Amino acid sequence: MGLVGGLLGFGVGLPLGIAVAYLVHLRFFAPRRRLQDPIIRPLRDLDSETLQTTTPDIPLWVKCPDYERVDWINKFIFDMWPFLDKAICNTIRSVIRPTFDQYVGQYGIKSIEFGHLTLGALPPTFQGIKVYEMREKELVIEPVIRWASIANVIVKVKVHSFQVSAQLLDLHIMLTPRVTLKPLVPSFPCFANLFVSLMEKPHIDFGFKLLGGDVMAIPGLHRFVREKISKQIANLYHWPKLIQIPILDEASGATKKPVGILHVKVIRAMNLLKMDLLGKSDPYVKLRLSGEKLPSKKTSIKMSNLNPEWNEHFRFIVKDPETQILELRMFDWEKVKMHDKLGMQVVPLRLLTPYESKLFTLDLLKSMDPNDPHNKKNRGKLVVELTFDPFRDDSNSTIVMSDGEGNVSVKRDVPPSGGLLLVSVENAEDVEGKRHTNPYAVVHFRGERKETKIIKKTRDPRWNEEFQFMVDEAPVDDKIHIEVVSKRRGLRLPFRNKESLGHVDINLVDVVNNGRINEKYHLINSRNGMVHVEMKWSTV
Repeated sequence: MGLVGGLLGFGVGLPLGIAVAYLVHLRFFAPRRRLQDPIIRPLRDLDSETLQTTTPDIPLWVKCPDYERVDWINKFIFDMWPFLDKAICNTIRSVIRPTFDQYVGQYGIKSIEFGHLTLGALPPTFQGIKVYEMREKELVIEPVIRWASIANVIVKVKVHSFQVSAQLLDLHIMLTPRVTLKPLVPSFPCFANLFVSLMEKPHIDFGFKLLGGDVMAIPGLHRFVREKISKQIANLYHWPKLIQIPILDEASGATKKPVGILHVKVIRAMNLLKMDLLGKSDPYVKLRLSGEKLPSKKTSIKMSNLNPEWNEHFRFIVKDPETQILELRMFDWEKVKMHDKLGMQVVPLRLLTPYESKLFTLDLLKSMDPNDPHNKKNRGKLVVELTFDPFRDDSNSTIVMSDGEGNVSVKRDVPPSGGLLLVSVENAEDVEGKRHTNPYAVVHFRGERKETKIIKKTRDPRWNEEFQFMVDEAPVDDKIHIEVVSKRRGLRLPFRNKESLGHVDINLVDVVNNGRINEKYHLINSRNGMVHVEMKWSTV
């Protein structure tokens, strides 16, 4: 009993003694310190490093006055995110499924499927949006996007009798894209193309597990993979590189606008191939500008000639001189069978200097494939002269005239050179036929006739179609004739098939002097009908 009591007394007394000694130390020996009020310093007294450490994430709409605060967008996305998450994940499943199916049956793979797919409960947030001044039919915005998602994506792959799983989780993205909507058009969704490029290198971070093990925990691998992905994305989309997403097709009228005229002079060809039995050829040249659906233009045919001379001129409307190319294809004309190909060549328009003529002596090739062995064969040469004339921003000069008595008048000097007339037939109002109303518009100018599409059963058709006319001189003395016609659908008697709903003749002198007009005109021979026409004159 004595031994047990001693051990018990030691076990209880020792902790109790230590506690009493600590309290005595605090009461009599420990130095006393008075609580002091915290030091409050204004932000202007802090250095930049301290300020950055104290407030590391100031919204851009606070730091940069040209960024707009868009809390309403974040609130909208937050409320919609549960539905957006499901919709985006369903789209991912449907888009990725064909890719998965391509690998099934290869390398012993029996199946590939998503075990789990969610983008998490946290939506991306916009820290601010910068909107640039709207240019002509173009809108440019720069949102700043931050997304710290808790995404969880599991892909299961069954190989033979084993199942391998890969998991992507905790996806963090920070990027600043520039989004350009152009051109703006009067049909929903009101822009034809979406151009996206990154203004800064993106920051991407994520976790990745393979067979349940954290692959990113391997020393050095996490940083290497993160930098590699950011670098690859930046190489593809870092400004000025961009991705173009077409929204509307060309039928909607949302095509690029003309910026100039390309003058092509096909001069001659030398040492062409002998394609006929008598050792001659009957060459002619087809010309086409890339990006256009218009028919190719042709030179005349030079019969039995291996060194033909044409000296023929052609003109093309240019919409993008940086990317468009002139395609030249030479053929040997045949009367009964298909025309034989003599050779081809292309000329990128970016090689041209505006307003300067440039002579090209081109080696004809079998194809534009650099690895084609047939290109080593000599097929002759083609000589052409190209001139690119961009449209001038201000095609008219203003002259101030005085009569000597203090009266001043302003006169616009009509440019003597030619140019391009753009006629956009927007819509018509209150047109009505006696037998039917399926209206379309017909545009007549200098012997050319162009038509819009037919809109069925309406008195207020909307066409939004644009037509182009190239002229050698300013059409100051010309008129353009626009007629609205109704056409019965199906088989009908010819004299009752079409019906005029009214017409208008528009003098072009105001278009040339002002550069552009946008007016509504009353239709002649129509009770209340009107047509809305926009015209633009561009001179070179």
